[in-house]
Amino acid sequence: MLHFDPRDDDRPVLLALRALKLGDLLVAVPALHGLRRAHPGHRLVLAVPGWLEPIVDLVGGIDALLPTPGLNDPLPIAPGRIDVAVNLHGSGPESRLIVDALGARQAMVHQVPGLPAAPAPAPEWIDEMNERERWVRLVGAYGVPADPGDTTLEIAAPAPDARRLGADPLTTAPTVVHVGAFYGSRLWPADRFAAVARQLEQGGHHVVFTGSAAERERALAVAGAAGLGPGRVLAGELGLAEFAGVIAHARLVVSADTGAAHLASAYRRPSVVLFGPAAPEIWGPPPGPHIVLTDAAQRRGDAFADTPDPAILAVSVEDVLAAIAALSPEGVL
Repeated sequence: MLHFDPRDDDRPVLLALRALKLGDLLVAVPALHGLRRAHPGHRLVLAVPGWLEPIVDLVGGIDALLPTPGLNDPLPIAPGRIDVAVNLHGSGPESRLIVDALGARQAMVHQVPGLPAAPAPAPEWIDEMNERERWVRLVGAYGVPADPGDTTLEIAAPAPDARRLGADPLTTAPTVVHVGAFYGSRLWPADRFAAVARQLEQGGHHVVFTGSAAERERALAVAGAAGLGPGRVLAGELGLAEFAGVIAHARLVVSADTGAAHLASAYRRPSVVLFGPAAPEIWGPPPGPHIVLTDAAQRRGDAFADTPDPAILAVSVEDVLAAIAALSPEGVL
């Protein structure tokens, strides 16, 4: 993926800001696809954290990346260089002011309380709205048609080396148990992940455990409790593109509400997704072979808490196994 340099060519530039994490990028894919179709002559630049570059390569239609770790600094672009600027980041004044500073001919933004009103047709922000629909609604207000169901990544990541998965090359696709989450509020108990993995393995699945480098010890503990060796633990060993490849070719994904779950949605892999503080109505998967488990009545809703939300703790091992069975009533999974 090329990094944005305004000297590279003379095409008008469309810049979309989304300086967040993996799942946040993936829910913006429908809007990005719509922007690409509506502006075929523009150079489409995506301002996201640089570590997401391997996934940006898979979105399709993105011409260049502008590494943007957050909203602390203005974008390093001279005012007036951008033709169309799109705030796909949020509703706060920080992202709005960054987009305003670009001095674009057209800015696609929400109205932001406390800031001067944006010119029509800038829509009002709606709190309780599915994230894919939110960004489709934004670009749609500016005449850009997009489909919130258009979540598929354009290029499938390469299939992982079966030997890397601890499997014989002829073994069927792996079942991914993603044990981590960015915040403690989304962590399902390790012993429950282990119980699910043990049942799946006994049922003929080839289970592997994924997570970040910081989650490797947790993944090793889950694998050990499931009676599986460290060779099944991929946490901390995969680059982002390789991780996407594991998900893209998975038989099944079991995960909390994380980037792993969003990748499973993008690749339409069967998944069971455990929700805690976030509402699945807003962040949940699109229609497809996905089942969400949570208990909204017990939701505390503190996304940044260090301890698991009661809504995710209310999900039992039996609930997950029943959801897996419901995904495959004929026992295909």
